[in-house]
This record gives sequence, structure tokens and C-alpha cells, in this order.
Amino acid sequence: MIEVRDLTKRYGDTLAVDGLSFRVEPGRVTGFLGPNGAGKSTTMRTMIGLDRPTAGQVLIDGRRYEDLPRPLCTVGALLDAKALHGGRTARGHLLGLARSNRIPDRRVTEVLETVGLSEVAGKRAKGLSLGMAQRLGIAAALLGDPDVLLLDEPVNGLDPEGVLWIRELMKKLAADGRTVLVSSHLMSEMALTADHLIVIGRGRLLADTSVTEFVARHSRSYIRIRTPQPERLLDVLDAAGISATTGADGSIEATGTTQEKLGALVAGEQVTVYEISPQVASLEQAFMQLTGGAVEYRAGQGASR
Repeated sequence: MIEVRDLTKRYGDTLAVDGLSFRVEPGRVTGFLGPNGAGKSTTMRTMIGLDRPTAGQVLIDGRRYEDLPRPLCTVGALLDAKALHGGRTARGHLLGLARSNRIPDRRVTEVLETVGLSEVAGKRAKGLSLGMAQRLGIAAALLGDPDVLLLDEPVNGLDPEGVLWIRELMKKLAADGRTVLVSSHLMSEMALTADHLIVIGRGRLLADTSVTEFVARHSRSYIRIRTPQPERLLDVLDAAGISATTGADGSIEATGTTQEKLGALVAGEQVTVYEISPQVASLEQAFMQLTGGAVEYRAGQGASR
């Protein structure tokens, strides 16, 4: 388990993390989300001692990372896949890590096979593609067979087969009772992978909840109806006790009913419709709704001439 307690981190005048507290429980994949500049990377770096907190602390299974006698056997981390010596081979890189933590050499062979890099084990790191480097970083995280895993953008650079593989791997690790914390900007992947979410913005906690509850609370499902008779349709829906509003594009947005009931209703009332389609709430919509006020870097809406 990971416990973040009143964590604060300043870089000069910049407050990167502001009194952040949360727990990451074992047995589930926890997504760690936030806009650019939210403090996710800083928080994860403090978890493994790469940054020293200004205040507060992070405990891994009740201990600070620097107090762990064999840290790779407790915590496996992928924060920057390219942070390795370019002249070392994939196997050599892992062997160095293994021997520093008294991990048997045979474990290197095992993790190379797990991540699909056995055939390029002798290739130098500088010659690895982004996807291969990502797999090597995952191998390093798995090397000590740790109970806690920290993965920052683990699908970065992976092909579709690799994305499916890491998704299933994270789920399996969590099902085995491990603590899995995954940071990602890909909401579609988080929707498929995460069971629980920690969402931060400007260094502060915004949400700590299940994916299902998060989407339900911060997004909205409705049925979109396009019709040349909007006023008549609104009257029909109101008479039937169905809540409806007019969308920005002029379509009708109905809630609290089903596509089948609406189809039968408009047919019975002889209202002409061009479309009746469900609009399902998504993690991406919910995330944008919650974090809109916490975005530090926002792109312009058009190019200047």
C-alpha cells in the first residue's frame, strides 16, 4: 500500500504539490490522473526518493522508500523509460539493477521473456526503439517481483499488441494482490484498465473514487434526438414526464428514459425524427469537466495570421 500524507513540494517559488493526501490500496489498478503541471510526476518521484518533500511524507507499506533494505523487491517503478546508459545492453542494464539489490541473475532472463525482449537482450540501449525501451523499463520495474508498482505512461510507444499486453499485465498484477498506480493522459486506456482513480489539479486532490462513481458524478448520459419539430417533441416529452432540454446544436437531449421508449413514443405521437441515439457518459468527459479549472497550459483556438 502507498500512503501519501500531507505531501508538499516547492521548487523555489513554484508550488508543485500542495498538502496532498491519499492512499493507494492493493488488489486494484489505481489511475493517477491530472492535467499537465498537476504535480503527478513530482508526486511519483517523491514516492521513490528522487525528490525530497518540502513537507509531509510518502510511506510504502508503512516505510519510507529510503528505509527499504532492498527497494526493488518492494517497489518497481517506470518513470522514464529512456533513463538508462545507452552503451549498456538490455541484459546488462537489468543485471546491474539485479545485483545492486541481491536479486538472482536468473530473474533477468525471466523478466526479459515476460516483456518480450529475449531476442534483443544483447542489443545496446541506444539502439532500442521507444517501444522496446518502454518494455525494458517495465522489465526493470518487475525485476524484484515487487508488491508495489508505479508506472508513468506505461503504454507510451507501444504498438496495439503491446498496449493490450500491458493492460492485461496490470490487471493481473492487481488481481494477484499487488498495489498498482498508473499515471496516464490516455483516458480511453484508463477507462479500460483502472478500477479506482486519484485525480489531482495544481498539486491538490480533486477526486479519490471508483471509475464508475467518477463518471457518474462528473459526466452525463442522455439520448440525442434530431427532429424538424423540436417544439412539438418537447411538448410530447413533457406530457410523458420525460426530462428534456435543447442542446447547443438544436437537438433534443432526453434523460431518464430509453431509446426504445422514445422510439415508441414519437411513433405513437407521429413526430418526425431523424435520429434517436444514446450519448453515453465517458471518463474523458468527466475528467475534462472536473479539471477544466485546473489546466495550467491551454492551447489557443486558432492560429494567428
